[in-house]
Amino acid sequence: MDTTPKAVTQLVEAFAQLPGIGPKTASRLTYYLLKDPAGKAELLAGALRELKASTVFCATCFNIADASPCWICSSDTRDGSVICVVEEPLDVQAVERTREYRGRYHVLHGAISPMEGVGPDDLRIRELLDRVASGGVREVILATNPSLEGENTAMYVQKKLAGLGARVTRLARGLPVGGDLEYADEVTLARALEGRREM
Repeated sequence: MDTTPKAVTQLVEAFAQLPGIGPKTASRLTYYLLKDPAGKAELLAGALRELKASTVFCATCFNIADASPCWICSSDTRDGSVICVVEEPLDVQAVERTREYRGRYHVLHGAISPMEGVGPDDLRIRELLDRVASGGVREVILATNPSLEGENTAMYVQKKLAGLGARVTRLARGLPVGGDLEYADEVTLARALEGRREM
């Protein structure tokens, strides 16, 4: 007979549903919160309530925001004729950290993955096509991940964008700064060769 209180079991199960957290980590987090006298459980609960109450998805780009449209979509300093298509909101943050991109975004909220039951209709592809078809977009940068799912998603979106009048580009792939050629896999090295440019 299991003597674990129901509330403990429920929290362990809830933590275990989060990506990257297995049953052992879920148990450790739960028991840490139980032992902690500093009120971290209340802080966590409050932060979760605030997260759900104070954030929305931008109606234009589907990024996470405080208001819709988000600050990027409503900014006069961003180039609305260039849209960078990413899989997740975290990808927007990664591109923004470069301080090089001045266009706008479109977040798909995933990638096509038949193995996980995710098809094109489960993503924000239709909304992207509508944005481009409405005019004013000269370039769409496909910045999906360099995984099988990301590549398939990029190819699908590229086909759907054909004939809508926007130039479609893909992020360059290649060797990381500080990497050695001898440790590069064949696909990365081949992409680096394909993406070479004048010096």
